[in-house]
Amino acid sequence: MNSYVAVDLETTGLNPKNDRILEIGALKMIDGRPMGEFRTFIDPRMKIPEHITQLTGITDDMVAGQPAADHGVKAFIAFAEELPLLGHNVLFDYSFLKHQAANQRLEFERSACDTLKIARKAFPGLPNRSLEAMCSYYQIDRTHAHRAFDDAQATEVLYRLLKQEFEPAHPEWFIPENLIYRVKRQSSITEAQKRYLNDLIKYHRIECNVVMESLTKSEASRMIDKIILTHGKIER
Repeated sequence: MNSYVAVDLETTGLNPKNDRILEIGALKMIDGRPMGEFRTFIDPRMKIPEHITQLTGITDDMVAGQPAADHGVKAFIAFAEELPLLGHNVLFDYSFLKHQAANQRLEFERSACDTLKIARKAFPGLPNRSLEAMCSYYQIDRTHAHRAFDDAQATEVLYRLLKQEFEPAHPEWFIPENLIYRVKRQSSITEAQKRYLNDLIKYHRIECNVVMESLTKSEASRMIDKIILTHGKIER
């Protein structure tokens, strides 16, 4: 695989159904040469968890006023065209992108190479094949670790080093495979849910750390259930 888009996301958590994209970074390679870069913050429309800010350095101020996820993902899909993807544990990044694409009724089926899968085959004896561990092994610069574009760029360098070392004996490791991730389109919060959530938040005097209009119907339902379980129903 010589033409591809190396991609990495920073997110508010690990679950693409409940968590949100913070940043997308990508590097386009055509015939082994860099042909374009993609970088954007995404406004998650919620308060960023403190441990995510500590890990990534991304703050609420940095994402405020940036594109919403629907605009950012649509722009990335246009940038990536029909090229295969490259990532380290690429299904993680793809799952977040696929959820947003599905919500916008956008087709987004891709093949990909995964440097994590390649590293597991190439180095079965290593206790850790994370991007950090593999970059340390190959002495790839990690000055800006846990930022989307820099991680995408590091993954691309790692891929070329793995390819150089292992493709002659194992060319099949470097053939893109179809990414399989099934997702259903999520509908937006209903007006009835908005009213009830607002009433619950005011009644229990709860601080709301998410923009209500950004919730899906299922997210709103879970939020209502959690408030009732924790604080109780509204007593009339």
